[in-house]
Amino acid sequence: MRKLSIDYGDSRVGIAITDELGITAQGLETIKRNNSDKIVLKRLEEILNIYKIDTIVVGMPYNLKGEKTVRAEKTEEFIHKLKCKFNKLNIVSVDERLTTVQAHKTMNDLGINKYKKKEIVDTISAVYILESYINKK
Repeated sequence: MRKLSIDYGDSRVGIAITDELGITAQGLETIKRNNSDKIVLKRLEEILNIYKIDTIVVGMPYNLKGEKTVRAEKTEEFIHKLKCKFNKLNIVSVDERLTTVQAHKTMNDLGINKYKKKEIVDTISAVYILESYINKK
């Protein structure tokens, strides 16, 4: 069974997924929220119908001191919606501190155009979130 990760943001939501063995993570897509979790939940439902997924991993945006932020509270609300809609799946959160910084560094190293960065940074962050979950297992 695969694992799916979510980098939940105000504007965009990055999605990454493991291979069938749960060994590697790759970016899947970025969902534009348009201020609506319904858009995200609908797209996740479509993804879950395509792939056999048993776990959803959500990045929790703590600050550098490890404290909850306003963004973390919004993320917890989203996790609650996930648990209500997809109650048969294992839904967990992991510390996502610095994943966006890591994603920007990766894009800079690859020479990605600054206009493209905005479109893919959340997906790359979701890959790092999923990799941290896999590595802890």
